[in-house]
Amino acid sequence: MRPIILQGHERPLTQIKYNHDGDLLFSCAKDKVINVWFSHNGERLGTYEGHTGAIWTCDISKNSGLMASGAADNTMRLWDVKTGKQLFKWDFPTAVKRVEFNEDDSRILAVTEQRMGFSGTVTVFRVPSSENDVAAETPLYVITTRESKATVAGWSYLSKYLITSHDDGSVSRYDAYTGEFLESKQVHNIGASITDLQFSPDRTYFVTACKDTTAKLTDVDSFDVIKTYLTDTPLNTSSITPVQDFIVLGGGQEARDVTTTATRQGKFETRFYHAILEEELGRVKGHFGPINTIAVHPKGTGYASGGEDGYVRVHAFDKNYFDFKYTL
Repeated sequence: MRPIILQGHERPLTQIKYNHDGDLLFSCAKDKVINVWFSHNGERLGTYEGHTGAIWTCDISKNSGLMASGAADNTMRLWDVKTGKQLFKWDFPTAVKRVEFNEDDSRILAVTEQRMGFSGTVTVFRVPSSENDVAAETPLYVITTRESKATVAGWSYLSKYLITSHDDGSVSRYDAYTGEFLESKQVHNIGASITDLQFSPDRTYFVTACKDTTAKLTDVDSFDVIKTYLTDTPLNTSSITPVQDFIVLGGGQEARDVTTTATRQGKFETRFYHAILEEELGRVKGHFGPINTIAVHPKGTGYASGGEDGYVRVHAFDKNYFDFKYTL
């Protein structure tokens, strides 16, 4: 499983994302640039330039026509994927840490930072129909998180719920049409920040990665924790594979401590766990810093990881991966 190494950023990676078809890979980093690559050979198609701060997040519409991005310059921006042109911009009082289109690309959410006296929020907008659609600047609703600040948010199946994860280790569920609070649950250790939340392909359950060294699989409807994956390192990212019942996890020792740590001690490997049996099956080495973000190819043919070292490593799964059968 020899990777393609993408060298397009000068600063640590913050999020990588495949488009719906899996032929394009988008990468965000703290260097104010978003890159887009062909996922099968690592050729860079282009860059999206305009943000003036570290870029934390991006998401792509289902038809790969639009891309949204959020950054430390307190803006969320909408781009034409093909031309790289900026189509729209929303301004906020603090940094935008996560953006995501809903299932039919009619709405978009933005998670903002709690800072400088401003509360953390999850704000939902209508996706503008044109560059001159001024009405789209007005949010449909704003959720001011009642628990600790939201770190990540996403849409459940059929855009029925908004699921948010928080700095205190809890997850919350809101009505996605009205923004009304429904319930909250403490799934991780109290005070341990949830760093990532990714959904299954059908969006009926999701996995959260946390600084308490665990990842949890939670059902959207019952809001019960189904599975727990124990590791020996703080986690930054987690993802669910659409082919084979695996959970892919990444993390490592805090970036500020890395200079004193050997690669092996830093635990900078990608870990594969059996989703049902909760057992670790293997690790993939490569990064020489914490893994900040992992994305699995939508068709399950491979995965990509982005690290504190500034590299994106794109792996295609071997035949052995698809032939694998776990026996008790």
